[in-house]
Amino acid sequence: MSAAKATAGAPLVLASASPRRVDLLAQIGIVPAAIDPADIDETPLADESPRRLALRLAGAKAAAVATRHPEAFVLAADTVVGVGARILPKAEEEAEAKACLRLLSGRRHHVYGGICLIAPGGPVSSRVVDSTVAFKRLTAEEMAEYVASGDWHGKAGGYGIQGLAAKYVSFISGSYSNIVGLGLHEVAMMLRGAGFPA
Repeated sequence: MSAAKATAGAPLVLASASPRRVDLLAQIGIVPAAIDPADIDETPLADESPRRLALRLAGAKAAAVATRHPEAFVLAADTVVGVGARILPKAEEEAEAKACLRLLSGRRHHVYGGICLIAPGGPVSSRVVDSTVAFKRLTAEEMAEYVASGDWHGKAGGYGIQGLAAKYVSFISGSYSNIVGLGLHEVAMMLRGAGFPA
């Protein structure tokens, strides 16, 4: 039996709790049959680069969820914002958001989107999408305004480009959807290559 026939009709499970990723997939006509977030430790390893962290976490999430859905395609992703070798957190507290904004102000940074797809039966494909973003130099008032908005909460690097932070972005190179949370071109190609009708 061919791989295409073996996976025909298999459902897609999204290993993410992010509503942004669900919305992004819907944008290209893909609706997961189930959403099953992975609960893994996302702490960076010693001397781990932002790119490697994004790839490792996406793979770990996919592997954890695939054990619960062996007959499905399992798609996982992770977004990591890096300034040089420094990994910015997913801001949960105002102090973290302020620290992120100070680092991002007036400079370029990278948004690394790790993507991992596990097909039924175990074939694994993964990649990292790298987008570059530049922020204008932020004033103290602009930083205070953004922190007060709460739009940063739970977002990698302490901002969401699809929200209020868009007015601070002066330059983008690469995939916009990756910056939001999922590189759609890459996901579509990976799904198609694995035999899922994307």
